[in-house]
Amino acid sequence: MDQKETSIPHVTRTDEMTTQEYAYLRLRSAIMVGAFPPGHKLTIRGLALELDLSQTPIREAVRRLSSESAIEVLGNRRLRVPVMTPGRFEELVQLRTVLELHAAARSLPYVSDIVIDRMVAIDMELDAAVVKNDPVGMTRLNHAFHRVLYCLNPDQAVMPLVESIWLQLGPFQRQVMATYQHHYSIDRHKEILGALRQRDLTALSESLVADIQEGLALAGKEALRDTCFRT
Repeated sequence: MDQKETSIPHVTRTDEMTTQEYAYLRLRSAIMVGAFPPGHKLTIRGLALELDLSQTPIREAVRRLSSESAIEVLGNRRLRVPVMTPGRFEELVQLRTVLELHAAARSLPYVSDIVIDRMVAIDMELDAAVVKNDPVGMTRLNHAFHRVLYCLNPDQAVMPLVESIWLQLGPFQRQVMATYQHHYSIDRHKEILGALRQRDLTALSESLVADIQEGLALAGKEALRDTCFRT
């Protein structure tokens, strides 16, 4: 990747942010929203060129992302976005389900109408991204929708774990989006919002599981099957 061959989404850089932190957040965001597909080859030099940074902060960012299973270091300075397999996908989906059910249940006592209104606004933006067929926007807004809920618990310690799963699923998102709407015939976010309005934990849990299992899981399995047939 010696020439620019992708578009890494921008992140806001604050005055306090070091160059290393900025490089890490840019690459982490790119992986989480699926800017790189599974198996995509990367180089330190190419990433430095794309981000207009020196190679030193890129190396540190890659080291951190490697420890999070988001980038594989293959040797001879070769890097790769991990390949998605059916077994790994199933593991990540199940982990996401367990962690997000826990996060939602722990946050429910802190839900307010103001929070619900905020989630409604995000969901409206997400609907618009679906209409525009904007996979990056869809992924970002879906994460934002869930993050608002999960962070309500003032004692929460689960978000780093949840975001680790989102990060590992991110590169596969683009393939999933191709079949996502076919499987996602019911808007589960609307069901989640309805359960929150009623402060109904059972309904919230059921709609959250359906959001993950009926949308992501089914579409992902189809995308994996199509990939296997092509190879």
